[in-house]
Amino acid sequence: MNLATEFGSERVFNTPLSEQGIVGFAIGCAAQGMKPVAEIQFADYVYPAFDQLVNEAAKWRYREGTTGGNVGGLVVRMPCGSVGHGALYHSQSPESLFTHVPGLRVVMPRSPSQAKGLLLAAIACNDPVIFMEPKSLYRAAVEHVPTEAYELPLSKAEVLKEGQDMTIISYGNPLYTCSSAIAAAEKDFKISIELLDLRTIYPWDKATVLKSVQKTGRAIVVHESMVNAGVGAEVAASIQEGAFLRLEAPVGRVAGWATHMGLVFERFNVPDITRIYDAIRRTIEY
Repeated sequence: MNLATEFGSERVFNTPLSEQGIVGFAIGCAAQGMKPVAEIQFADYVYPAFDQLVNEAAKWRYREGTTGGNVGGLVVRMPCGSVGHGALYHSQSPESLFTHVPGLRVVMPRSPSQAKGLLLAAIACNDPVIFMEPKSLYRAAVEHVPTEAYELPLSKAEVLKEGQDMTIISYGNPLYTCSSAIAAAEKDFKISIELLDLRTIYPWDKATVLKSVQKTGRAIVVHESMVNAGVGAEVAASIQEGAFLRLEAPVGRVAGWATHMGLVFERFNVPDITRIYDAIRRTIEY
């Protein structure tokens, strides 16, 4: 896109491959009132910067108290997730690690038009934002993106498809797999399924999720990151607390297995249409 040519090398530039340095520099810029957008080449490489994000960026506004100081406008972009051949160091989905940290927002868009609106909202936000981009969608997702600036609300889920018998909650790339599984299940089981995109996975839109589950009485959470202590665990627990008396079946989870992403086993690790379809069947037949 020739951003450096258009905006100049003082605003758009490469850095050394030091994740801790990249994020630390960006925090300093944000503290001085700038709007830095830092990029980690792969989410798998963010761990050296974890201390900067958790102990500096996330705590900044709280630590400043009534001074009004913050590092809002800091956005850290990172490609994440499986591509089928990324193996141990190019396929991780570490979003749940950041959802344990108050002071950070964690966003994952499902498409180009969503990415633009959510990214501009993240830059305008007064909190630092972890902006995770499913890299499998870089070439797979094609749609019209308006040229004018626009923002989509953070921490607001979107109902992609309405239904009456079950709610499926997901975000990012698995939404497309969910849509295919839903189409097959609705035909076979003569049911209608509601599909929700969380979009922001911390702080997430609990109200929209609970409203949907209270209507349908059944829920499944689908995500690519591993199942243990994942986003799905938090969503499922919140549904049990907020909609227990309406549930007709246990809340289901379909997620990555609790293991590393082995190269030859990568496609068996992430949720596929069959696993989601089977979860729908078990839930509706419970």
